[in-house]
Amino acid sequence: MENNNSENTQSNGYAAFAYSDFWLYIIAQFIVSLGGQMLSFAVAWELWLRTHDAFALGLVGLVQVIPVILFSLPAGHVADHYNRKMIIFIMQILFALCSFGLAFISFFQGPVILVYFCLFGIGVAHAFNNPAASTLLPQTVPPQVFTSAATWSGSAWQFASVVGPALGGLLIWWLNHAVSIYVFNGIAAILFILLAGSIKGRKLALSSKEGSTLESLADGLRFIAGKKIILAAITLDMFAVLLGGAVSLLPIYATDILKVGSFEFGIMRAAPSIGALLMAFLIAYLPPFKQAGKTLLWAVTGFGVATIVFGLSTSLWLSVAMLALLGGLDNISVVIRSTLMLTMTPDEMRGRTSAVNNIFIGTSNELGGFESGVAAGFFGPIIAVVSGGIGTILVVWVIAKIWPELTNLKTLDPPKEIAAD
Repeated sequence: MENNNSENTQSNGYAAFAYSDFWLYIIAQFIVSLGGQMLSFAVAWELWLRTHDAFALGLVGLVQVIPVILFSLPAGHVADHYNRKMIIFIMQILFALCSFGLAFISFFQGPVILVYFCLFGIGVAHAFNNPAASTLLPQTVPPQVFTSAATWSGSAWQFASVVGPALGGLLIWWLNHAVSIYVFNGIAAILFILLAGSIKGRKLALSSKEGSTLESLADGLRFIAGKKIILAAITLDMFAVLLGGAVSLLPIYATDILKVGSFEFGIMRAAPSIGALLMAFLIAYLPPFKQAGKTLLWAVTGFGVATIVFGLSTSLWLSVAMLALLGGLDNISVVIRSTLMLTMTPDEMRGRTSAVNNIFIGTSNELGGFESGVAAGFFGPIIAVVSGGIGTILVVWVIAKIWPELTNLKTLDPPKEIAAD
């Protein structure tokens, strides 16, 4: 099934599927992402019904982001110096244990504080898993196929995000509880271990540099700081997600503004991922990016505009349409940023650069949820969402001024030294 012919791979949006290791990776990622999306849906819905407190929803993000902030940089050092697959396996076991813990709490209607304790454990697992797991994708395909791989890797997550919330809504409606969702996520983590362990792709070098952990972490930070295009892209993405956190307030919009139930809430949760998935097919069919930097800036600007329209909408279908547009535009940003991380990072630095990226992006998702929850608690959900969209548009202008290198970015082709690997 392997394809060693590299001609035209950069213009073939489906080139990654010629590699059997990529199939293992994409299936594993879909399964674990499906479980994670269902879990996120279940936690948000269950907490809202038990508390009816916007702050309680925001706290879901905060307790998961604290360990990411605390542990991501050390986790990046660990990923670049020790067996990466073993790190992944240990963290997936932690995911499974926390998921089974949530099932137990849900079944017995245990204290809400225990829910946050399990979510904190999931945050710790994310902090150590993500830098190590970031090295799986570049093992499965050659550098010439990184754009295709990044597109469909993100799409596996997006497809899971389409199916996960809708399936979660149906299961809660049918069974009237979320226990089975938490159990499924625990099983998904175990399946990920089995599939990822079967990947036999090219070996990635570990760091051979001697020195202290602090020196190693400093090397990772200096690398990111020296790559202005990467720094600009992840900074832009971070603030866009931080300010445009409309998704975290969907339970409030569903019940209080749009007056719909769990099934419609599932559709709303799935809409951004439907838009992202459609955008992935469009990216695959279109020629490679020729003005990648400007495309990224316009996509994030559109993200801000769509956020504003969603915040003002009182129509279910207009809201769903804006959420789908949000997902499609966000996927453009994800593909460009992910490809830059793949093509511009040497193998021995992938753990640490992923850790920095994880702090930027991972924390913005969770802190964005916390910020939106707090803002909604003080000012109401509409002001919280609309002001976030306006802030996103302003951030695009600031980033373009600070880092003109991003505006001038043309293609996403890998540098010669990495393309030759």
